[in-house]
Amino acid sequence: MTTTPHGLARRSVGTGTVWIFGVSASAPMTVLAGGVVTTFAVTGVVAVPASFLVLMAALLLFSVGFAALARDIPHAATFAAHLALGIGRPAGVAAGAVAVLAYNAIQISLYGLLGATASALLGGPWWAWALAAWAVVAGLGVGHIALSTRLIGALLVAELLVIAAFDVAGFAHPADPAELFSPLAPDRLAVDGVGGVLALGVAAFIGFESVTAFREETTHPRSVQRALLATVTFLGLFYAVSSWALATAVGPTDVADAARTAGSDIPFTVLATHLGAAVAGFGLVLLVLSIVGAMISFHNVVARYVFALGREGVLPFGFGTTLGATSAVPVGGSILQSVLAATCILAFALADADPIAMFTLLSTLAAIGVMALMIAASTAVIAVYRAPDRPGRPGTGVRLVAPAAGATALTGVLVVTLANLGSTLGAGAHLAWLLPTAVTTVAAAGAGWALWLRRHRPDVWDAIGRSQPKPLAVLDRALSPYEL
Repeated sequence: MTTTPHGLARRSVGTGTVWIFGVSASAPMTVLAGGVVTTFAVTGVVAVPASFLVLMAALLLFSVGFAALARDIPHAATFAAHLALGIGRPAGVAAGAVAVLAYNAIQISLYGLLGATASALLGGPWWAWALAAWAVVAGLGVGHIALSTRLIGALLVAELLVIAAFDVAGFAHPADPAELFSPLAPDRLAVDGVGGVLALGVAAFIGFESVTAFREETTHPRSVQRALLATVTFLGLFYAVSSWALATAVGPTDVADAARTAGSDIPFTVLATHLGAAVAGFGLVLLVLSIVGAMISFHNVVARYVFALGREGVLPFGFGTTLGATSAVPVGGSILQSVLAATCILAFALADADPIAMFTLLSTLAAIGVMALMIAASTAVIAVYRAPDRPGRPGTGVRLVAPAAGATALTGVLVVTLANLGSTLGAGAHLAWLLPTAVTTVAAAGAGWALWLRRHRPDVWDAIGRSQPKPLAVLDRALSPYEL
């Protein structure tokens, strides 16, 4: 196995830290006020809460094998490493390219959402708020991960408490007690529009799988495995309960019409009515800060993917270096992500483009890319563990049944998502064909680059997906107090 002295700080993050990044990436307050309300409005389907439980089950099937392989392969560019080892090096580089595209896309898309939200609440041009948030994220990106964890952890706690208060208020004041359980009825999913519900619902989970990028830094080999499964389960149950509370507060028969009329104001109206204007105002502030937390999470993921690909030589080696005597920050990847984000913000601002269009287009692109990667990764899990003598080989359910079922379920969701791109993008429907084309083109370019490396840079080719730092040459944060 090829080795390199460049590595991230070992044993520097625990299960809780990884879980915080996974949940924050999903931006719960944004999902409730934006994603859930939009799903009710666009599809008219009452059983949105039930759909979150269905999606949670599908994503857990995927996560079982993916988490096991992440435990065994400590690599910051997880999708790239899994596909390189399971399917082949060209597939690994293609996966790395798509992952960098997708995670950059969703991180940058959030600047449009934050800018539009802050501008509507506080006034001023959207790009000014976006650039202010960019400065915070870029600054935190070159600091130790502990600093980012403290900030987004505090924001996440406040965010979840306010949503929990909303849930209690919704269930305590049902608009139609006789219809309390109708949003959970399975037969309510067997209606027109369920495809759109699944397509929009899976976007709420995007980011949970990114926690595996921290595997190299975890305190225990199973930390990422535990955090991944805990994140999926928590998000699925939390979104199911919160969307159920929203339907209960408004009334299942009226929630779609109310969502079309009032939009994202619904959760805050419920809070103001039952808990006071101060709580509702605090919730609006947290809506903006929730987006910032998600930006920080995805920024860290992009930085680690770029670092890992640079360390192996797939990207310029300069990206595979770290900064800091005790922090081992993947500074090259962090700076690259910040530059790309700033470029996109300025481009949209100079073009006087709609920031919500920026959010919709780029977040949908990210959802397509990540779903394609999850399907391919499920196949890679089966391929990697097919060797009977592989150390730590899990049982049949983990290495074969769950990945196969997860890939099948996610393929169905991806097909539904592609079929509903027009309605998802709204005014940008005419650009729908660009999104799958972009993902396919980037994947093909990545595979082509891998083949070029095989011919011209065999040393880099051999390292693809297999490069690991030398343990004694990489900072171990647990031992840093004893270093001479």
